Amino acid sequence: MSGRVRTVSRSTAGVGPASTTGKLIAIALLILVLVGGAVAQSSSSTQANPNDDPVLRAMLAEMERSKTKLKLEGMQLPYYIDYRVMELDDFNQARQHFRLLRVVVRVGDYKQDSYYGPGEGTLELAPLDNDELALRHQLWLATDRAYKAAAEALTAKQAQLKQFSVDQPVDDFAHAPVVQSIGERALLNLDPQPWLKMLEEASALYRGDPQIESLSTSVRFQAVNRYFVNSERTVVRSGQGVYVTFISGFTQAGDGMRLDRSHGDAVTETRDLPGKEKFLSQTRDLLGTLKALREAPVIEEDYRGPVLLSGDAAATVVGTLVGPNVLGKPGPLGQNVRTTGAWANSYKSRVLPDFLSVVDDPTISKYEGESLLGNYQVDDEGVKATRVSVVEKGLLVSYLMGRQPIRDFPVSNGHGRGPAVGAPAASVGNLIVQSSEPLSDEELKKKLVEICKQRELPYGYLVETLGPRMAPRLLYRVWAKDGHQELVRGAIFGDLDARSLRNNVIAAGNKLDVEDRTEPVPQSILSPALLFDELELKRADASKEKLPDYPAPATH
Repeated sequence: MSGRVRTVSRSTAGVGPASTTGKLIAIALLILVLVGGAVAQSSSSTQANPNDDPVLRAMLAEMERSKTKLKLEGMQLPYYIDYRVMELDDFNQARQHFRLLRVVVRVGDYKQDSYYGPGEGTLELAPLDNDELALRHQLWLATDRAYKAAAEALTAKQAQLKQFSVDQPVDDFAHAPVVQSIGERALLNLDPQPWLKMLEEASALYRGDPQIESLSTSVRFQAVNRYFVNSERTVVRSGQGVYVTFISGFTQAGDGMRLDRSHGDAVTETRDLPGKEKFLSQTRDLLGTLKALREAPVIEEDYRGPVLLSGDAAATVVGTLVGPNVLGKPGPLGQNVRTTGAWANSYKSRVLPDFLSVVDDPTISKYEGESLLGNYQVDDEGVKATRVSVVEKGLLVSYLMGRQPIRDFPVSNGHGRGPAVGAPAASVGNLIVQSSEPLSDEELKKKLVEICKQRELPYGYLVETLGPRMAPRLLYRVWAKDGHQELVRGAIFGDLDARSLRNNVIAAGNKLDVEDRTEPVPQSILSPALLFDELELKRADASKEKLPDYPAPATH
């Protein structure tokens, strides 16, 4: 297993276990405005004074007006207001550029307020041309709508709460320190033509294998700028670039089983993008992997025994089974639950083996020279990012928190973030799994083989990469007699869940692999390889289609 940390989706550098990387889950953003034009090399500018920025000037000016003039007869005055502008400049074959404005007005107080249903804020387009009067006009109208919706929401919420009896009520909103942070803006300045030419050349490589049904290559470059102002005097501006290259391919085995592979790189600086030769090499490797999978045997029978997950595969599992369960999110209105997820009732209980701990640290921007997408300094609710220890020696000791309190966690720890079209909520930043008893790749494989011999099993399994629904994509039999590895296909896990992480992980590696996700917010998962003493692998009921009756057209 490779010790190199890469911010990518799936490794395709060959078909053997030396190819371990991370995963990129890229979901297309809502495109609201199309603006033509070319893109050039990324750069950014620094403006330390909010009054130097026309967007912040407009937001601050209208916030002061709202604080003094927003009142309607028979309605409570707002106790809190925030304005959030998110600007996205996006290139994916074409240029899209837009700004979204979100306004939240809270009526009531920190203990009980109107943040419920329609009271959770307004969302609309904002002007792009930096016309301060136009933006202030938009803010004025949105604030008026949000205020009226908040008043109605508070009435509806109070009526709903009369139907419930909550034993341990918590506040609706947390106090937070005032933050002033004016960071650099991100600018998208890349010439797209060399990249488009590279994609065309890479896509043409399918000609070397007539059994490839499709090969797709793409790039996506984004500059995201966030502006935040609230009535507590917090002012924040931050910028982030996200640059993605992606390859995916499909083929069909002789028995009709459809097979797919994908590979992506996601970085925050253009200099870290793969060059043309590397991208072409990645494409060739992906095609080679598809060929190897076509020729690989299908697993003959269901299996229960030791399974070794590479760091790449383990990061996928951690992102799926740990990430959502360490988020402190209030449950449905009126319910006596601490939070949501599988670990809602596991506070101060064991959720992982005692040699594993988990922290989330959004303040780090790189790991061993590789950029991390989950890096930020201030969250989308205006709270400074902090390092949080969520699991210590296997025990769940904390949750990642935004400004919506839960039982035993009354304040934010700087993890309230949201997508362009959604409200901020507790979210993962850079989630890192740490082992107090790390083993090398060789030691992990040796331990896998030893368990097989003790149980008189002919082989165990090594999972290099996982696909959707945590289904193995690159799966190897590791034969107990001599340790040699054999690529197989057509398997799914029968029981890989949060309980498996708690009860069945017996060892971890000494190197971290990175999985980067762009949705719902940019985040990175860092995990070592994990050895399970027992997991179930079943033969998948895979979709099989009859092969074409005659050969594909000649490619030469």
